[in-house]
Amino acid sequence: MRHTTPSAKHRASPTHRESLWRFVALAAVLVLYFGFMSWKYDAATGAWLAALSWSFFVLCTPVADGGFIIDFPVRLLFGTRMLFTEIGVWVVAIGLNVVALSVAPQEYEQTALTRLLHTILTTPWPYWSIVVLSATGTLLSIWFGDEMLDVTTHAARTKHHRHGFTHRVLVVVGLGLLTVLAYSHLLRHLGVEVPGGG
Repeated sequence: MRHTTPSAKHRASPTHRESLWRFVALAAVLVLYFGFMSWKYDAATGAWLAALSWSFFVLCTPVADGGFIIDFPVRLLFGTRMLFTEIGVWVVAIGLNVVALSVAPQEYEQTALTRLLHTILTTPWPYWSIVVLSATGTLLSIWFGDEMLDVTTHAARTKHHRHGFTHRVLVVVGLGLLTVLAYSHLLRHLGVEVPGGG
């Protein structure tokens, strides 16, 4: 069956409106952060720091905040499930840090957030466990988000409930909460505090 883009009715649903506001807020934060860092340093450094900070929220937090800036508009415009887009986002975030570690490692020293990112990426044990938990939580939250965006009409809700939708959602929410709790416990155990930036 050919996949179609969301209809105007779907885009007007409360779920889409909430997602749109979340996207606008996250995009605004990223733009303001880039502007501030460009003013504090220079445009090139500001771009590096904005990109590296974005990659921190992709790779090192168990929710899809960093990736959502890309996932949601792609889902809204093309109907592509956010889970698939998020996998691409992770590839980009990992590639960005491979490049940064190779050609501009000094950029990590500019802010507390990027220094923390550098420590996590360059210390496989035990800090890569943070990345693993983050990936688990992110994929669960994205799956949940995709399901919520799918359920935008009464017919869709009926179809999903008939196929055990409620049960699946409860399982995913439960696993997501366990992932976040494990993530928080790990950070406390390692003495890692996530700062708001430089």
